[in-house]
This record gives sequence, C-alpha cells and structure tokens, in this order.
Amino acid sequence: MNHELTALPLASASSNPAANRGWWRDAVIYQVYVRSFADSDGDGVGDLRGVRERLPHLARLGVDAVWLTPFYVSPQADGGYDVADYRAVDPLFGDLADADDLVRAAHALGLRVIVDVVPNHTSERHPWFREALDGVPGARERYLFRPGRGAGGELPPNDWESVFGGPAWTRVADGDWYLHLFAPEQPDLDWEHPEVAEEFASVLRFWLDLGVDGFRVDVAHGMVKAPGLPDIGRGAQATLIGTEPLPFFDQDGVHAIHRSWRRLLDSYEGQRIGVAEAWAPTSERLALYVRPDELHQAFNFRFLNCPWDPAAMRTVIDESLAATSAVGAPTTWVLSNHDVVRHVTRYGGGAQGLARARAAALLMLALPGSAYVYQGEELGLPEVTDLPAEARRDPAFRRRPDAAPAHGVPGSVADGQDGQDGQDGLRDGCRVPLPWSGHEPPYGFGGGGTWLPQPEGWGGLTVAAQTGDPHSTLELYRAALELRRALPGLGAVEAGQDGPAEEWPGTGAGPAVFARGMRWCPAPEGVLLFTRPAFACTLNTLPTAVEMPSPGRPVLSSAPVETDGRTVRLPPDSCTWWAL
Repeated sequence: MNHELTALPLASASSNPAANRGWWRDAVIYQVYVRSFADSDGDGVGDLRGVRERLPHLARLGVDAVWLTPFYVSPQADGGYDVADYRAVDPLFGDLADADDLVRAAHALGLRVIVDVVPNHTSERHPWFREALDGVPGARERYLFRPGRGAGGELPPNDWESVFGGPAWTRVADGDWYLHLFAPEQPDLDWEHPEVAEEFASVLRFWLDLGVDGFRVDVAHGMVKAPGLPDIGRGAQATLIGTEPLPFFDQDGVHAIHRSWRRLLDSYEGQRIGVAEAWAPTSERLALYVRPDELHQAFNFRFLNCPWDPAAMRTVIDESLAATSAVGAPTTWVLSNHDVVRHVTRYGGGAQGLARARAAALLMLALPGSAYVYQGEELGLPEVTDLPAEARRDPAFRRRPDAAPAHGVPGSVADGQDGQDGQDGLRDGCRVPLPWSGHEPPYGFGGGGTWLPQPEGWGGLTVAAQTGDPHSTLELYRAALELRRALPGLGAVEAGQDGPAEEWPGTGAGPAVFARGMRWCPAPEGVLLFTRPAFACTLNTLPTAVEMPSPGRPVLSSAPVETDGRTVRLPPDSCTWWAL
C-alpha cells in the first residue's frame, strides 16, 4: 500500500477532550513565509491578499492554524525581521484591511492565525532608533549603547559576535557603540527600560484586538543580556548557540517577560497563545519557557537537527517528552522552516532524501504534541542550491558568505551535510516561492516573476500536479492529517507519565518506555516501533527492506508495504502507521 487512507469518521473538535484543554496541545500549524507563498498583484512578491486567496489549500490540507512571518512596515534588511512600525502592514504586503480580511477569512475556514512578533530588536529606521541617533534625551536608553574600549573608544565594548558574522557592535558618529546580535540594521532593545515592556504590551493588544490567535515570539531567548555584558572569550560564537550557556541568550530574566505576556494573553477570550522561538543548551532549559504561567509552546529544534539515525531520534524524542511533561506542556515537532535547509535536502536529496522526508513527516505527525509544517514541505520541495549570487537576499550572504548560520537557528545544515548541499547554511534556498500550477516559472505564484528565481523542473511538484495523485507527497500529507484527527490514539494526551517512574528515560528502564501515552517496543535493528492507544508506528531508517512481525493493520505508509497480516516487509527509509 502507498499512503492508503482507511475510511474512518473524523472526530470533531467538540468530541476531542484535548480541544477543551487547549487547541494548541495537538495542533498542526502551517508556517507561511508571506513573501514566498502567493502573489496577488503581480509584483513577484507574496502578499497578504495572496495568502487569503490560497487559504482553501490549507483548509483542505487539514492544518489547524497558520503562522505568518512578519508583514509589518520594514526596510526588509532581514526579510521583515527588522521592524520599523509594529502596528502597520508594509505596502509590499498590502495594508491593515488586508490583514483584517485574512484573519476573518481564516476563521471562517476554521483556521486560527498566529503572527510573528519581533521583540529582541527593531529596525534602524524605527522612530525610537532615529531619536537615539539624533540625540533626543533618554532615547538611547531604550537600546544597548555603550562606550568603546581602548584609549579612544575605538574597540567594541566586548567580544560578542553577530549571529550573521562579524562583530555584534557598530559605532555611531559620536563614538558610542550599539549592540546588534543580528544585522547592524537590527539594533537590540534594552528590556530593562520600562518603556520597552509597555510598548510591546501595547503592540500585542493591537493585534489581539484585530483577532489574531497568538504570536510566534522571535528570538524569545535573547531579550535579556547578562549584567555587565561580559566577554565570552572565544570566537565562532554562533556555533555555541543551543549547546553552551551564553551571556546574550537564555538568561533567566526573559522568563519574567514571558510571564507578563502570558497574563496578557489569558486576559483575552478564545485561547490566544504564545510560541517561543528559543534556543537553550538542554531540553530542561527549553522546558522553562513553557511552564504553566509562561508561553504555550516552544520550538523543538533538537528534533529538526537530529540526524537520520534511530538511536539519536529515540533519544531526542524521549528527552523532549520527558522535559515538557515535567512542566505539563505539550512537545512541538518541526522538520523545516524559513531559516534552515529543507529536510528533503538535509536527508540526502534526490529520491533518498524525499523518501526519508516523507517518512519523517509521518513520524512527526504520530508523536504526542503539536507539529509545525513549513510551506512547501507538503509538496516535497528540495532546497534550491544553485541560486546565483546576484539573486541572493540573505543578509548573512553579504556579511559572511563563507559560512553564515541562520537567523536564530544555528546549525542550519544538519550533521553530515556540506556547504554545497545547503549553500553554506544560508537561507535563500528554502525561501524560493511556491509552485502552484503550470509547467514553467512562476508556476502560478502570481502574474509576474518571482523575487527569488524558481528552478526549472518544478512542474511535477506543483499543488495542481500532485492533487489527486495517490503517490504524491501532497496526498500523503492530506491523508496523514485526516487520519491524525480520526484516530483516537493520535494528537495530544493528558500531561504526565503513563507508566511507573522507573520506566522513564534515563532511569535504567528496559526497551518499553512510557511517555505521555507512548510506548517503545522491541524492533529489529534500524527500526523504531512505538505504540499509542490503538495505534502503532514503525520507522525503518535502513536503506534496505526489513521483515518483522506485523504490528497490526496498516492504515498509512510513506512507501508501499507488503504484508500477509502476520509479517510485514518494511520498505527502506519508510514509515508506516498501524491500527491495533
């Protein structure tokens, strides 16, 4: 069978106990990179009206919510993550009426809307920063301005490096320096200043009043810096993010900010949520962001960065579930986003990479908690690795073209990938506009060209070409999301362990480990097998087929499965769902 969907009745939201505890606990959330999703006016850049017109695709796909990347007024020095006005839509993407129409249209289709908020830094063209440069009294206190070191202040205040490469400090005309953990056009705010907290509380209320269902918090781990801004004492600091403590990320002070935001979110009806883009050295540190009085979700980048290895996958899954269960929060799972090399390419590219990507998608959607789908992964899109230099827009390409990591996401090329596969970790290759229909660019993206060139040969990957094809990746995702709603053993379960404490990871348990409704079972080498209520999932990570006892009745598979009801031959690099 090849992702064959059995006829099972769908569970409505009202019949799902998890819906009453929080829709986000098992939601599948689709990330829209606005400028690359759909273009309504023919200028080659995606916009809010284009997103609204394509919402039926997302409703048919079966997701629960849409996350929109920044569409605010911005000079676009970093794809909109340099915000000049947090309460207005950039004309490139439309206007405030388009945002309002999009939210209403999404709600009419049963889709929730999450928008980005960027609180770590503003644009250099934000009125506050212009006031700081113009010498308005007190204006610099909203940012991190410091005098330089050296006899004449000619050296940066400390040795911190920008995530995009080079120093994290830029000197202004009067000799002071300002901190920017990303591009110089993105000066960091000082969250010790009360006006900063007051302004962002107002910004959140503005969009909540418009009707959005929550916020993805950009660099949620970076808003507070260590007192005194101490030196780190070593270079290549971006490679340390998420692996070692750093004085500019994951400081304890950020949690007071997130608690205040949680109180604000809870004051609105309709279960509005906050999602942390946070990097922390351990799963336990990451779990602090989703304690009951903080944000609702945090991205699980460890799963994204996990190599195609069963032992590594099991370890990441166990540790992630244990850490979030300890604070009563759901775990999130994500394979790709706008900052990392698409997982088809990370898993080896070509037919092998696609087979593994399809299998990984089924694995992700079978795990307890919430899942994120990045636009185009439902089409099996690979990374575009041959973009010409003149077409590339990533600011990291200009600052450090040799090996720049992604914005907020270090290690954007997975273990074992070289620079050629991932264009040195730069981000343009995963942001190429989507193919919707037709056999040549722009593949139905819009009436004009595309802001990044689309490759030839994507005609077979369009939404139109894959719709109705039972072997396509798009129909695999549609089937998986429909089954995920229908099978009672999938989605979220009540927080807390379902087995005795001695069977938890790291406590010397045997092969069966219980974690939030999930149980590992013995399986052949190279195969992962776990069960959930009335459900089983097998993942064969080997490049060869594996025979084993049949766990149950196959209901969905990423590749054709041969079974006589007693034994099964699992295809290489495949995942299969079973009804028990």
